[in-house]
Amino acid sequence: MTKTNSKKDKDKGQDPLLARPYKVSHQTLCITGVNFKHRAIIGYVELTIIPQKSTLSRVKLNSKQCRIYRVTVNGAEAAFDYSDPTLEVCQGDTRQRNLDYFSTCHVSAVGSVDSDMGNGELNIHVPHEVYTNVSDGRPLQVSIEFSLEKPKGGLQFVVPDMEGTMAERGAHVFSYGLENSSRLWFPCVDSYSELCTWKLEFTVDAAMTAVSCGDLVDTVFTADSKKKTFHYVLSIPTSAPNIAVAIGPFEILVDPHMHEVTYFCLPHLMPLLKHTADSIHRILEFYEELLSWRYPYTCYKAVFVDQSYENSGSFASLTIFNTNLLHTPRIIDQTPYTRRVIAYAVAQQFFGCYVCMHSWSDVWVGKGIAGYLLGQYIKKFFGKNEYRYWIHSEQQKLVHYETEKELVVLHSKDTSARGRYFHTRHPHTTSWIHSKMAAKKSHLITRLVEQKIGFESLLQVFNKLLSLATSAASQKYSPTNWSNMLLSSASFVKLISTVSGKDIHLLLDQWVYQGGVVQFSGSFVFNRKRNLVELELNQKVGEHGIQKYVGPLTVTIQELDGSFNHSVQIEDNTTRHELVCHSKSRRNKKKKIPLVNGEEVDMDLSAMDADSPVLWIRVDPQLTLVRKVEWQQPDFMWQYQLRYERDIIAQHDSIMALEQFPTPASRLALTDILENESCFYRVRMEAAFCLSKVANAMVSSWMGPPAMMSMFKRMFCTQMYTNLIKCNNFSNLQGYFLQKTMPVAMGAVRDAHGRCPKDVLQFILQLIKYNDNGKNKFSDNYYRASLIDALAATVTPSVTMLDTSTDSRTEQALLPETKAVLEDVVRLLNLEKLLPCYQFTITVSCLKAIRTLQKNGHLPSNAALFKSYADPGQYVDVRLVAMEILTDFVHVDQDEEVLGWLLDYVEIDPIPYVRHKLLQLLLKNPPFTPKEDSKLNKESLVERLWTTLNTGLSYDARLRCDLVDLYYTMFGRSRPSCLPPPEFGLLVNLKEKKA
Repeated sequence: MTKTNSKKDKDKGQDPLLARPYKVSHQTLCITGVNFKHRAIIGYVELTIIPQKSTLSRVKLNSKQCRIYRVTVNGAEAAFDYSDPTLEVCQGDTRQRNLDYFSTCHVSAVGSVDSDMGNGELNIHVPHEVYTNVSDGRPLQVSIEFSLEKPKGGLQFVVPDMEGTMAERGAHVFSYGLENSSRLWFPCVDSYSELCTWKLEFTVDAAMTAVSCGDLVDTVFTADSKKKTFHYVLSIPTSAPNIAVAIGPFEILVDPHMHEVTYFCLPHLMPLLKHTADSIHRILEFYEELLSWRYPYTCYKAVFVDQSYENSGSFASLTIFNTNLLHTPRIIDQTPYTRRVIAYAVAQQFFGCYVCMHSWSDVWVGKGIAGYLLGQYIKKFFGKNEYRYWIHSEQQKLVHYETEKELVVLHSKDTSARGRYFHTRHPHTTSWIHSKMAAKKSHLITRLVEQKIGFESLLQVFNKLLSLATSAASQKYSPTNWSNMLLSSASFVKLISTVSGKDIHLLLDQWVYQGGVVQFSGSFVFNRKRNLVELELNQKVGEHGIQKYVGPLTVTIQELDGSFNHSVQIEDNTTRHELVCHSKSRRNKKKKIPLVNGEEVDMDLSAMDADSPVLWIRVDPQLTLVRKVEWQQPDFMWQYQLRYERDIIAQHDSIMALEQFPTPASRLALTDILENESCFYRVRMEAAFCLSKVANAMVSSWMGPPAMMSMFKRMFCTQMYTNLIKCNNFSNLQGYFLQKTMPVAMGAVRDAHGRCPKDVLQFILQLIKYNDNGKNKFSDNYYRASLIDALAATVTPSVTMLDTSTDSRTEQALLPETKAVLEDVVRLLNLEKLLPCYQFTITVSCLKAIRTLQKNGHLPSNAALFKSYADPGQYVDVRLVAMEILTDFVHVDQDEEVLGWLLDYVEIDPIPYVRHKLLQLLLKNPPFTPKEDSKLNKESLVERLWTTLNTGLSYDARLRCDLVDLYYTMFGRSRPSCLPPPEFGLLVNLKEKKA
């Protein structure tokens, strides 16, 4: 009977609150020593647990890579066992090398130590002398002494190799990790559902500062004043994954506008910190006003560190940021990105830290709300156009992923892999790319919920969630009542129903409980006799990642007398609809056309059909679905839509469509948009690149100077000498981004022979030569980098590429144009070593340009230069672009030596972020795929990757999942084809295998 019930619980998914036979009410974490030289910490934890069962005989906790010295329960010595099956996922001498087998073993290993299933690596035997406390339900004090030396994950020691004390060298250490990774640096119940209050103590050198969660209540120096202990108290119930620490010689800044907010940065970075952090108090105030709720913690701390795991890591009242986000007021391009990162991190303080997920299957709710709040911030501070552009780009990325790769199921009722090569039931088995796409989908679905119940109702739901959590947190000594601080799909839906009175189950069934997106293709015919539009819409159901949609769909028709919305009902894969027009054709009558925003404009109607009042048609203009639309209409309609439709998504769609219509009318429409200063700058940038493609397609009939050159001269050159660029003045940000973009688009223009026109190349060289930033209050490093990108864009294949028998490429053999490009690139690259710019953007562009020259046959294909720039010690962005180029070497040249060199860095690079990004680069441009016949596809490569996958990455779940993705990309799910068939006796029946 017991077995049957447990099987049912497993099928349904066990509640983590019921899986553990005890409840943690309080935990003390005390780090008594930090040794930077040996990269070690020592300390102890003390957990106050309340037995939930009178038969409690073992306490299972999470702890990885820590050395456990001693465990006591209520002062009595306790025996303990330690087992970490993730150290070797596929145990035994098996010859299996397929991902189906690995995935089964992986999810089994992770599940066997999953705290949400009542498991853990550390198994403590409750001593007999405290059994009375257990049977009476009285609290137990579990104390664990531990140390951690040279951690491979969880803690990052940054110790610069230079002279001086650790404080003088800027040495620091901070915690990091994927979800449920606190176990990597201290024993705990590593689950978001296990909330408790905290006392945190850190003893460090006197020159160091320890920053952690909660309120700093005291700082005590030792008798010799060489060390000091920071005492933090976190009285709000918080889960272990939301606990973090950063220790270093930080400079401290208290926000002058909001004194409960404090910032920390490494030495000598205070001027950058003051400018970067200036927006944080406004972000907090915006969220408080939006949610009608005060920031939930009594303080907020932002720490900027080097070599961070990601750009931001959010924890209770603390965010650890990457120091590369810091910038001065002179930097333009970094500012909006940094503010978005900070805004999302602050949103996670409300939903993600204070109100956190109940279980991993509920992560979409918190991520969705935080992403939605970020969207509201973007709309408020960056404008509605930027917000809609962001929503559209997020949707495009999600559609591409679901249709090309994997379905994203936000809350799966089926715990099996369901055709994937990885499981999504736990963060440590889920592909990192998949998790990022799930986060994108989460906030898109939250936006759909807003459209369903209304903006005000959704804000009331958020307010109610915070109200319930605050009420629960105030009950300090009632851990069983803290469940209202946990956010689950069920509680979210129930609260929406209570607040708004609306049922969203159909919406969740469509977008949350199943994967896939909607894809429409459509066209129309205008019926003159009946004055209506005959519309046909097709759904591509059956293709990968495409789900069937049944329900209402909005179609907007812009007519001569205005814009009219029509709601059509979609029921079948192919539907036809007759939409009556509200206007009559005007023939020769002149009258202003009213647009959807109420504006009235004059239009030249000579291009349209004289008998039709239809100017253009849009499907789902408000993005009420997660969809892709392939719409067909005549080119003049796309041109009208580009010129006169004020929605930037419609303008974007028009630009994409006009690439297929290289006509003088398209050229004129794109030129008009480029010159229209009232048009959104991102649309103008897209129009520039589209115009270069249209110009290339019209090369035989193109009249006048090369595309965009005359326009650029009018905008940015002096009136008297049109070839002389004005002194830089980036105070007009729209003009700045256009000034950066147009040279790159011009560089892509080609003449009838497929080469870049000499006029364009000479013009770009002049822009570099006469660039003057002396009177500009903004830095021009990104602008100069874009000019190098423009030079690289002018490069075309060399004739010598046709003859691969000899390599006689020398500087003398280069064409004058190519030689001029190479000389400028090398000069700027060398100059960067003497006068480095912000984030070495010039070096990054120069390295890309050199690789472009190599790929086009102008330089020998040599990887030595890029290896030197990829070595540790270089700035991280420079390293990553060099590694990106080296992955291209592997793909193009099938260079086994370079691939081995890159895999060395995957295994041993000291910075986890670099290892992760390198694997992402290999995924983006893999050495080979299962369908390709590659000389790199060898048994030795399979064994190396499998060994690393199986035993080498147990302390960084993100890296292990990255490598799973790469293994799948190169070999597929089945056994790699380069391996000999396994012995019959070694074949394993996965169905019978027991984990």
